[in-house]
Amino acid sequence: MTSPPVLAAEKRDGYLELTFDRPDSLNAFNQELWYAAAGALDAAAQDDSVVCVLLTGRGRAFSAGQDLGEMNDPAAFADRPPGYGRFMPSLETFPKPVVAAVNGVAVGIGTTMLLHCDLVYVARSARLKLPFISLGVTTEASASLLLPQVVGWQRAAELLFTEPWISADQAVSDGLALAAVDDDDLMAVARSAAARIGSLPLDPVRTTKRLLLAGRAEAVAAARLRELEEFQKLVGGLMPDQ
Repeated sequence: MTSPPVLAAEKRDGYLELTFDRPDSLNAFNQELWYAAAGALDAAAQDDSVVCVLLTGRGRAFSAGQDLGEMNDPAAFADRPPGYGRFMPSLETFPKPVVAAVNGVAVGIGTTMLLHCDLVYVARSARLKLPFISLGVTTEASASLLLPQVVGWQRAAELLFTEPWISADQAVSDGLALAAVDDDDLMAVARSAAARIGSLPLDPVRTTKRLLLAGRAEAVAAARLRELEEFQKLVGGLMPDQ
């Protein structure tokens, strides 16, 4: 029996819409989803008909983070390295704008990946959370660098050390999102933004994204590698070393 796809991809008006599609697992990232998302981003980076990418989730969640059951199963990594190390370099260096439509719960990587998106819209019912320390791990996705830059040092410390749920309005106030949108309007608003970007000429869009990334690219990659090193120490080395 063929497994159902974990990522839906649809080309629209100048942009590619990618939907995390593991609704029964709240779109938690397992090996298949990590690799599918990375492959889709890499293909979109090379596709001149795609000017930007829109990320969203199916069902009640944007993403509940890493699939913890799989992370604790060494057999899941027998054939290829953990997919986080495949996905994050693709996202953090993606050469075109990334729009996110956070349709529901966003936990762990579901929140930290937003630090690498250019425009983030959150449904009013969405809730975000960074429960790394209570899970016995530490930050990922270069959040140790980017989170204080986006929300300020003390707010970053509060989010990481006390792990509150973040409402949609608070996400906007923190700078994690551009706007909170009524749930029924979320996709229309995000798609409108993506289509507007998709209507622009590719070369200046790509050049502008490259310039925006240039000032932080090395620091972001270095932060991710520092986090991986510490993560390995805490969990026994299941995360990749690159």
